[in-house]
Amino acid sequence: MNGILLTGVSGFVGGAIHERLVMEGVGALTVALRQSMPALPDSTRQVLIAAIDAQTDWAEALNGVDTVIHSAARVHVMSDNSENPLEEFRKVNVAGTLNLARQAVDAGVRRFIFISSIKVNGEGTMPGSPFFADAVPAPVDPYGISKMEAEQALLKLADQTGIEVVIVRPPLVYGPGVKANFLNMMKWLKKGIPLPFGSINNRRSLVALDNLVDLIVLCIRHPGAAGQTFLVSDGEDLSTSELLRRMGAALGVPSRLIPVPSWMLEMGASMLGKKDLSQRLCGSLQVDITKNRELLGWVPPNSVEQSLALAARHFLKSAG
Repeated sequence: MNGILLTGVSGFVGGAIHERLVMEGVGALTVALRQSMPALPDSTRQVLIAAIDAQTDWAEALNGVDTVIHSAARVHVMSDNSENPLEEFRKVNVAGTLNLARQAVDAGVRRFIFISSIKVNGEGTMPGSPFFADAVPAPVDPYGISKMEAEQALLKLADQTGIEVVIVRPPLVYGPGVKANFLNMMKWLKKGIPLPFGSINNRRSLVALDNLVDLIVLCIRHPGAAGQTFLVSDGEDLSTSELLRRMGAALGVPSRLIPVPSWMLEMGASMLGKKDLSQRLCGSLQVDITKNRELLGWVPPNSVEQSLALAARHFLKSAG
């Protein structure tokens, strides 16, 4: 039995994992999804799952599976209008994950790879004081709390049953087809809009989609990954100002950055109720990936320049 079950194949990260697994011909590959995707190759077995929660029946999807890669989740959103956001996150990210893991144990699954979030560590760091994979978690928002609770439940299950749990916590992921703020950044740069971000001296870790997927695929078989938590990044931290300049270069356009002091941006964002956004733009968030090299021999295969160029080419092609 050497099959792989992948959840979240319709998402940004899950889709890229699937593409890599197909390219490498890993063998029997099953994906669980809400509705069929005709574009997937015939070699991928599709199993329809109505929803991920404490009641989901995974028996069909887990048949013949040795490894689960669980990337599906109720994702973080900037403005959550739920009456109780934490409970909504828990239904999918905690109860749904643990239900899948318990059924995976019963099905004889050897390894469970959980795609978590750097938000389990917290929202930010001081420059030069990165997060470490084995530090005490300090999540702040409901999404981060739900991911932490899922991690803890999985590790407890591993202690009880022997299933090998691997946890990967990415920071912001970018690459071809990226959405949200990173896509908006490319649109602003392409249009030549002056941006007030020329004097931000923060340090932020990002991870290119290809680099993240490379680590996840390595964790499928590497014996050193069992029972471990890994942070992941490109291995080079950038300020927001430097990211904009280098992204502009990748797009072939000048980055029109106005040197507005960070404290003014943070004050203005707070007045507009956008404190979370100002943290992402002006605050630091660094991760240490030394553990990945020491335990797995892993270093990011693609540089920041290569990764930004890939994202830029896809964006320019899509924009016509």
